[in-house]
Amino acid sequence: MIGAIGVASTVNAGADQIASPPEASSAPADADAPDSQAPADEVVADDVAVKEPPRLPWGDTPKKLRKGRGGASSKSLRDQGLSAAPPDASGSVIPEGVEAPKGRSTRTSVLRTEMTDAVPPKPLGLKAEENKVNYMYNVGSQAADTAGVYANITIGRPELDKTDYHTLAELALQSADGQQVVEVGWTVDRLVNGDDDPHLFVFSWINGKPTCYNKCNWVQSEGSIAPGATLTYGVTKKFGIQYYEDGWWIAYDTDWIGYFPEKHWNAEGVKFNRSGFVQVFGEVAASKDLSCTDMGNGTISAKDTAARVSSVTFVEGPTVEMYIRSTAEKAYPVSQLSTRSFRYGGPGTGVCG
Repeated sequence: MIGAIGVASTVNAGADQIASPPEASSAPADADAPDSQAPADEVVADDVAVKEPPRLPWGDTPKKLRKGRGGASSKSLRDQGLSAAPPDASGSVIPEGVEAPKGRSTRTSVLRTEMTDAVPPKPLGLKAEENKVNYMYNVGSQAADTAGVYANITIGRPELDKTDYHTLAELALQSADGQQVVEVGWTVDRLVNGDDDPHLFVFSWINGKPTCYNKCNWVQSEGSIAPGATLTYGVTKKFGIQYYEDGWWIAYDTDWIGYFPEKHWNAEGVKFNRSGFVQVFGEVAASKDLSCTDMGNGTISAKDTAARVSSVTFVEGPTVEMYIRSTAEKAYPVSQLSTRSFRYGGPGTGVCG
């Protein structure tokens, strides 16, 4: 199947394309892109040249990201008005797959707890009691047959408690049975990234089984940042997923990052080229039932300066009418703004030392 590029549900455009809160962004999500436009790049997968999609899911021509030097901190990117940077000074680090906890939500339920051998890294982290992970979400979801999805998402630099695993926000596109999943978003995760800055991540599930962060089955776009890149914060950026020519492509800000080839699902006897369920959410993976870890930007969702998910739009899909809720209302309440926009997150409710 060849996915149509940039053909979104126009019925979704309108009044709920809410301006970002003052601390989240002072400009549109792609306003920091340079004027020059880059031609569609070729990506090499198994010695076969693959053309990048000519348009981003939201219809724009891809443009190279405004990147910082390798090893730049999230704060320095923010101060310079840049979008992302490789995580090391040389820019040569290849992201490693990490077997770290990863929550998920399906059509009928959410993953609330699981056991893990992974622990927050020392000396910042301590082993979780009984190796148990507790997942908490602010989520919008919808059963929808689509060729992709995109949204504006606030990137924060939330405080991660020393005993917790991660705090993140993401888009997730699933098959109708919930067994096949493609994800993109940002995360603060010391186990995966080694610091307290937000980093770009990608993830996939095959037949209900998690793969790994940033590397498993991933094909990188030439010249773009790789998953694991450090991201700016206090801004709102576009994140997107779209099927095109035998793969699920991932977009961030102004450019394509790379894709997951469909053949990795085909090898397991699965045809996965349309979604059946779409969701966008904030997530905290904690070692306790009550956590001190921030979700979003740490501001409670009732306030206008809280982190936002806005203008969720389907590619070749129905009108967006998401079911928006919190699975941990006391710790992280959610504030619905429309059927495709909401404020999310907060400081948690744990006893913090």
